[in-house]
Amino acid sequence: MGRIAGRFARVEPRCRVRRLTLGLLSDLPRKNCWTIAEWAGEKSPHGMQHLLCRAAWDADAVRDDVRDYVVNHLNDEQAVLVVDETGDVKKGTHTVGVQRQYTGTAGRIENSQVAVYLVYAGRRGHAAVDRELYIPRSWANDPDRCQAAGLPEQTDFATKPDLARQMIERFLDAGHHAAWITGDEVYGGNPKLRAALEARGTSYVLAIACSAEVPTAAGKFRADSLAKRLPRRAWQRLSAGAGAKGHRFYDWAVIDLTGPHSGSSQLLIRRNRTTGELAFYRCFSPRPVPLTALVRVAGSRWRVEETFQTEKGLAGLDEHQVRRFVSWTRWVTLAMLAHAFLAAVRADEHARRPAPEDLIPLTCNEIQRVFVALVVRPVHDAVHRLGWSDWRRRHQARSRAGHYHRQAANQAMC
Repeated sequence: MGRIAGRFARVEPRCRVRRLTLGLLSDLPRKNCWTIAEWAGEKSPHGMQHLLCRAAWDADAVRDDVRDYVVNHLNDEQAVLVVDETGDVKKGTHTVGVQRQYTGTAGRIENSQVAVYLVYAGRRGHAAVDRELYIPRSWANDPDRCQAAGLPEQTDFATKPDLARQMIERFLDAGHHAAWITGDEVYGGNPKLRAALEARGTSYVLAIACSAEVPTAAGKFRADSLAKRLPRRAWQRLSAGAGAKGHRFYDWAVIDLTGPHSGSSQLLIRRNRTTGELAFYRCFSPRPVPLTALVRVAGSRWRVEETFQTEKGLAGLDEHQVRRFVSWTRWVTLAMLAHAFLAAVRADEHARRPAPEDLIPLTCNEIQRVFVALVVRPVHDAVHRLGWSDWRRRHQARSRAGHYHRQAANQAMC
């Protein structure tokens, strides 16, 4: 918290952001302004809501502090930046960026809000270092709706690969280093993103669809048609990394491609050893690299899913009940900070005190349990709890009266 303290001009928001971050790290079954305020000992949620909505502080500056914190603690010369999006299912139409759209969280088209994240993944751990909310075209074309949700003026539509490029460039322009970029087909299938990375000399392994056409010395071909022409000796059995149940072995093959920029362009193909299912990746590096390096990067993409799972399960990333853009930005930035703390402690503990053979290394889940049990001291006295019970019931009574009043007014108009 000392790292971000200078971002708050007044002591009140500086203390409150600490309580909110501790609340995000707590074992509350549901984390929002109401539950965290009660847990932290405040008399009402108004202070937490003010911190997220109206208090004077720059969430983007705190985001930069989180990024620097993660890189300092998880520093790895061979680190991979993983870009991916995740969605939160929502009700109604007023929450910023919400519309009916596909979200992997539900596995189908739902009324949801989608954001793109950039995750720093190295041997010491992984954590999110940047975020951008995806604003659909239906929102960008409606200035009044954008203004009501607190979006900046002149909000233009940007695709998910556009948002990914902005975050990657922001990371690199800040002076940080990442050996590779990886992402799924949404990003690998975007030629503008690939061209921007190649122009910077940034190596990448990006997934593409089987129907994608790739340039070879003999012309353009679909990726799956090239895979059918490979001889048996072209395939190698390699591990994509260790999983919870052991190494993840696949068959891999690589084909040289041509490209407009100097460097090594290749098509990487992965084959499931049981089902024969194929996956395809466009690869680029300024200098030729061995197949094992490409396989390592392709296999690191699962880190982003683990990051989402941990940030949602332990730090309340998806539990915000806010509608406006500023509030969303501040909530997810603090959730990223909370998870970054767990990832940094985990990395330091693994380095300083390796686990004996009869114990698995400390996980973020276990660190959170111990931290809450030994360090955090929430308020539990009866007076505080009863006061919150009265506050909730009074607020619910006002809400019910307001609903009845609007219902009666609508019936009178009819």
